[in-house]
Amino acid sequence: MTDLSLLSRARLADLRGHLLSPDWREPEIGIVHLGIGNFHRAHHALYTEEAMLAQPGDWGICGVTLQGDVSKRDALMGQDGLYSVVERGPAGVRVTVARALREVLAMPFDRARLFQLLADERVRIVSLTVTEKGYCRDAQTGDADFSHPGMVRDLAHSNEPSTVPGILTAALRARRDAGTPPFTVLSCDNLSHNGAALRQVVFSYASRLDEGLAAWIAKHVAFPSTMVDRIVPATTDADREAAHAALGLADAVPVPCEPFRQWVIEDRFPAGRPAWETAGAQLVGDVEPFEIAKLRMLNATHSTLAYLSMLAGFETISDAISYAPLKAMIHAMMTHEIAPTLNVPTSFDLLAYRDALLERYSNTALKHRCAQIAMDGSQKMPPRIFSTIEARLAAGQSIERLALAVAAWFVFLRGRSDSGEQYTISDPLADRLTQIAGNADTSERLIDGMLALRELFPESLARSAALRHALARSLEALRGGARQAINSYALLD
Repeated sequence: MTDLSLLSRARLADLRGHLLSPDWREPEIGIVHLGIGNFHRAHHALYTEEAMLAQPGDWGICGVTLQGDVSKRDALMGQDGLYSVVERGPAGVRVTVARALREVLAMPFDRARLFQLLADERVRIVSLTVTEKGYCRDAQTGDADFSHPGMVRDLAHSNEPSTVPGILTAALRARRDAGTPPFTVLSCDNLSHNGAALRQVVFSYASRLDEGLAAWIAKHVAFPSTMVDRIVPATTDADREAAHAALGLADAVPVPCEPFRQWVIEDRFPAGRPAWETAGAQLVGDVEPFEIAKLRMLNATHSTLAYLSMLAGFETISDAISYAPLKAMIHAMMTHEIAPTLNVPTSFDLLAYRDALLERYSNTALKHRCAQIAMDGSQKMPPRIFSTIEARLAAGQSIERLALAVAAWFVFLRGRSDSGEQYTISDPLADRLTQIAGNADTSERLIDGMLALRELFPESLARSAALRHALARSLEALRGGARQAINSYALLD
């Protein structure tokens, strides 16, 4: 029996003011999404619902959690797949009930149902938001990381995969063997050239299993790239309270987000797609300029703010950017060190984009925690910051503020703020990183230890005297505390 105190499809008639439109035809599942976290539910799922409202089609979503935890599946299915999006901005709070999610599965418990759907020709897109570490990718070669425990297991048990490359390869093999056209694989993660990167991982993994299958994937399967943007923090009790106050119903899994959103998609979908352009998505031939601009302008400065804030004691991004010297430093970093590395269409105003980012960071209603952004630095820093440093050094240009961001990450890995408050390092390489950071008794040894990690720093960067000197200056500045370092770097020409 449906609990009428909970958000459910039986109560939708009472929630007309919180729906994108009262007109709705329940769609069949046409998209399987791997990694059903907050970002997907506040971004891709909403775009898809709006697209179906504009141009009806069977693009309902089956979301899959890959973490071995059934709690999210049970919470969402207990609400018939419904959840609320709590949009927080300067104008106040807006609560919208999303309906595009039709089913939720949890691996490995629902493996049979997942592969049943992946074999169904009505499923024409498999999309992903699994974060960088979910790709099991060797950062140096771009191939699958065959030393990854999940990859080792999947190679030995390819019919019962647990990793993203393993799941995709097994599903595509089943389609090939059945003569069913393949689905399109759509990466929505913050990974440079995400479609091409995922294609290489899957191809290299498939090649280890079956060269013929790999050749079939290379010829028939599309991996379009995307650029996604929306700030989506972790859900808090305050978000649950806001949803309940607006709806008069309990929602165990609301999603907070900012008003802004953006989605740029390479338009390559042989099996069809929702009319996402009707919801404001940009369908383009080449995503790369938009993707690199976002990675370097937004994601790089987000990481910079996060690591400096963890040392200085700022809890949220809005707290950090309200500190005038830090805002000035980030403004200068984007203007003088990042923007000159970008090659974007003439219609893309980088300085206006910079100003919009600073305004978004100032959104006090969002409470985007720096600790959340600081997670998984080993996966985030190379595409966000190291690539920009390489571009600057190749052009013979200064990297002082970028180096401060890297140095702040090095110091952050010691696990304590300037005031002595301790925190946990959440990172796939946490053991190695914290050992290097904790054992280095001088700045020189810290730099040597970190730059020796080839999965993070290519040889060209590790041998760069300019980078080493800039890092040494940054670490010396941080010895006086992050706030003092920020103050001095804000004044750089």
